Order: sequence, then C-alpha cells, then structure tokens
Amino acid sequence: MIDLDNYLTRILTARVYAPHAARETPLDFAPRLSTRLENRLYLKREDLQAVFSFKIRGAYNKIARLDPEVRSRGVIAASAGNHAQGVATAARAFNCPALIVMPAQTPEIKVAAVRRLGAEVILTGESFQEAYAHAVVEAPRRGMAFIHPYDDPEVIAGQGTVAMEILRQHTQPIHAIFICVGGGGLAAGIGAYVRRLFPEVKLIGVEPTDAASMHAAFKAGHPVALPHVGMFADGVAVKQVGDETYRICRQVLDEIILVDNDAICAAIKDIFEDTRSIVEPAGALGVAGAKAYIAANGVRDKSFVAICSGANMNFDRLRFVAERAELGEAREALLAAHIPEQPGSFRQFCRLLGNRNVTEFNYRFHDDSQALVFVGVAIRGHAEGAELVASLAEAGVHTLDLSNNEVAKLHVRHMVGGRNPSLAHERLICFEFPERPSALTHFLDSLKPDWNISLFHYRNQGGDIGRVLAGIQVPPQDDAAFREFLDQLHYPSVDVTDDPACQLFL
Repeated sequence: MIDLDNYLTRILTARVYAPHAARETPLDFAPRLSTRLENRLYLKREDLQAVFSFKIRGAYNKIARLDPEVRSRGVIAASAGNHAQGVATAARAFNCPALIVMPAQTPEIKVAAVRRLGAEVILTGESFQEAYAHAVVEAPRRGMAFIHPYDDPEVIAGQGTVAMEILRQHTQPIHAIFICVGGGGLAAGIGAYVRRLFPEVKLIGVEPTDAASMHAAFKAGHPVALPHVGMFADGVAVKQVGDETYRICRQVLDEIILVDNDAICAAIKDIFEDTRSIVEPAGALGVAGAKAYIAANGVRDKSFVAICSGANMNFDRLRFVAERAELGEAREALLAAHIPEQPGSFRQFCRLLGNRNVTEFNYRFHDDSQALVFVGVAIRGHAEGAELVASLAEAGVHTLDLSNNEVAKLHVRHMVGGRNPSLAHERLICFEFPERPSALTHFLDSLKPDWNISLFHYRNQGGDIGRVLAGIQVPPQDDAAFREFLDQLHYPSVDVTDDPACQLFL
C-alpha cells in the first residue's frame, strides 16, 4: 500500500509556481460537448502552459528539490517530446546545464524547440528505450542528475498539483476525473491527491488501444513491457509504466478506459469546437475517455473533468485528424459494395443511399458482370450505419462495412485501382517506417533482388513514423528468407494479404 499522506505532503509543498515555471491553468466549461453528452464537462487546460504541457510541473519540482551543488553540475533526461521541453525550461530557470537525449529519428521541429530553450541535444538510438538507456549511462559519466519522465516521487508530486488546482477551482461535487496515462506520472499524482482528500471522486485512466501499458500492467499484476506501441498519441507511447507509478495507480485508479485513434481524433475536434484550441492526440485522451464512459454507463446530469494534457501538435498531422474525426464520431461509414456492371446501376445504388450525403466514391472496372465500389456515406451514428448495410442487403446489394478496418482507412480508400490477377505470390505488408530520409533506402537495400515490389503506398501523417503498405512478390520457397528479412529490418510490420479490404480492392 502507498502512503498517501506522504504524497499529499509532497504535493502540497511542491515547488512548481515561479517565473518561467508552471502557472495555474483554467478549468474551462465545455458548453457544446456538455449539451451533447447531457452532463457537465470541464476541461483542465494544461495545454495552456508556457511549454504547452503539464510536464513542466514535475520537471521543475524535481530540479528545484536537487541539492544546489548537484544541480550546478547539470541535469540530463531522455525524451522526444514534452518532458524534454519541461526539463530544458526548468534547467534554464535555475541556470544549470541541461542535456536531452533524443532518438535519432526525432523530427527536427522537436529538436529545434529543445535547443531554443538552451539545452544540449544528443541524437542516438532507434527508439525512446535506446535513448533512455544512453541517458542513464551518460548521467554518472558527466556527473549530471537524471530527471526521470514519470517514475520519481518528486516528479509525481509536481504533476499532482494539477489535482490541487482542480479541486480548488471546482467546489461542487465531481463524479469522475479522466486522466491520460503514458508512464503514469500524471495519473499517480492526481490520483494520490484526490483519493486521499476526496475518495468519492472516481479516477479513470485513459490509454490508446495500441499503447495500453498501464492496462497491461493491471492485467498482469506488475509492469510489463509491450512488444510494440502505436505512435499516434506519441505523448503517451510508453512500452512499460514505472514501478512507483504502477503501485500508486493500482491503488488509486478506479478503472482504465481504452480508446482508438478515431475516438482520439473526434475528441480533438470536440475540444476545438468548444475552445478553438488544438490539443495533441495525448491531450485529447481525457475527453475521449469521458465520452466512452458516459456512453457505456448512461449517466446524466453529472460533473466530469477531463485533463487536456498538452498541445504539442505537428501541423501536418491535422490532415489525418480531420479525416478520421468523422469516423470517430460515427458520422461516416466506409462501405465496399458490389453493384451490377451495367448502365444505370450507379444511379440506382445512389437512390438506395437515400438522402444521405456521399463523402467519397471510388470505382474501378472489376469484370464484365459486376462493379466493386468503395463509398463513404454520412450517417448519424453506428445504428444508422448498420441499418444502411441491412437495407442495401435487402435490395440485393452485397455490402461490407469497412468503417473499423484500419488498412481500409489508412491505405485502401486512397488507392482503389483494381486487382491484378496476373501477380503471383504477392504478399501485402503494412510497415511502420521511421520518418527519416534513409528509411526507404534501407528497406530497398534489404530486399532480395528477385523479390518484386508490386504495390507501394505511403502518406505523410505528420508523425514520427510513416505508415506504408507494400506488395512484394515472394515465391513460396523463400518463406524463411522473407521472415528473416522482416525480423532484421526492425520496422514493425503486419501481413494483411488476407484482409477483406485488400482482397476486394487490391
């Protein structure tokens, strides 16, 4: 059991408020979203910190608590994002050297932001874990104090000041607080404070379905290392939570809700419509979790708080967010439909859609008897989507709902071009390429010369990774060599040859 009194004292005495440090952020009512959800939703605006993230709180408190002689030798951290800026800002406030170790493929915009704050940057390793390992080794070599991004009591206490502000700003009963979870520092800090003083308030962690490290720890009974995490919500893309954060969260959190990328995109749009501000994907997890909780439990006329944890969003990523927000709100259905290859069939199909708006339509000649179309249709919820598929089936139109098919949403909708029956032994593989110029060259150089690339699709989504769909012709006798190629490439990959969308359109 965690000594909550100890953490309460640490939080109440945390040093986070100072020039060039954290400030008390507003707790804003979200009127449009509250009306839609039939509850009162408040947004804790940590995206309005000077570094656009709550991370300044924990970093500043930890550095402030260091012995002055230790602090004078400098601080070191590993991060590709918000923690890096928090440490660099706090170090500058104390006029001490700061060294940030970042993965080699970190986008230049993030590297430049840290350097502008006066920190030295080392780029090394293929992942955060490799950068972290380098920083741990470098700290004693340079005599610097290591500032952990989450698994440190002083960092946890600094993040806990968010809860102190919420409960001072909102004096009426709160049904639940929704907190994004990466390494667990924010959830542990908020949870320790609220559970000690207001045990009746529900505390709910929210994680992406493809980066659910705390959820996995709860299930296993101890922190576990995920083999892979999705990078869309890069602010919480942590493979393994901390030992201390796990112990606290296990004691104080009521539950963990998982949400997918479409729900996150819809929440970003929701926050924008109420505040005219754009949060990063991790910053929208709280709202996405609140929406999922309300829908699942049917609660009405309650007060909820969602933490908007950060706003360090690459502008290029907005294209992907806008595209997926409608799917996240179930306002668009993506369908594959077979219609007769004859004059007038397209017109008849559109009549079957009724007065619904067609958001996109993709068609390529399939054969002499039937046409295969990929269509987007505006709907007003999942129920209407299911009704539409059923009505089309009753009219004799075989239809497959691809609204939840990730390959269809990422790739197929942008490349419907018809199948090529002459291609032998074609395998379709989804890859995650690091966003750096040498990534494609490394991929091509690793392929055997007699393996033909039959298909290739990539779209820049403004993230740290590029999502690629590749078709590669590999004869059966090369199965073992192909598996070895995938293992040695070190790019996460999934074979989608048998995916329904690929089978139909590619």
